[in-house]
Amino acid sequence: MIAAVVSGDELRAVMRRVPAGVAVVTVDAGGQAAGLTVASLISLSLEPPLIGFAVRRDAALHELLRETGELAISILAAGQEHLAQHFARGVPPIALWERIPLRDEAEGAPQLAAAAGWLRGRVARELETGDHTFFVAAVEAAEPGPPGTRPLVLHDQAYAAL
Repeated sequence: MIAAVVSGDELRAVMRRVPAGVAVVTVDAGGQAAGLTVASLISLSLEPPLIGFAVRRDAALHELLRETGELAISILAAGQEHLAQHFARGVPPIALWERIPLRDEAEGAPQLAAAAGWLRGRVARELETGDHTFFVAAVEAAEPGPPGTRPLVLHDQAYAAL
């Protein structure tokens, strides 16, 4: 085990200064949709196409993601701060879906409409990292949003358009 040199609060204070993209990870667990806002989405590899993100182990989505293995990601666009807040809950109740604009998709985890981009994939690996699990996902589909769509970022505890 690695000994902590700084406190979590000290680390958080510094990391808040690093702008991070905002995305919503979703799953379809037996017909029940669940989603969670993440600010840790990164591209890991182009060959094969892999992405990664971290989820707190006490988040409602954590076990659902492990069970289903399939996921969708909506990379939020400027003006979607309300969706980031809506899906930011990490424990039950899982975010409600009423009045949430979705893309027209026949099956699979839901994707949010008007996003800056969308991904679909499967969990390829899990790594325990402190109080989170880092999920590595193999990307099976990737689609950018409309040209000129500005992404939503999180910086110093506030949402901003890039």
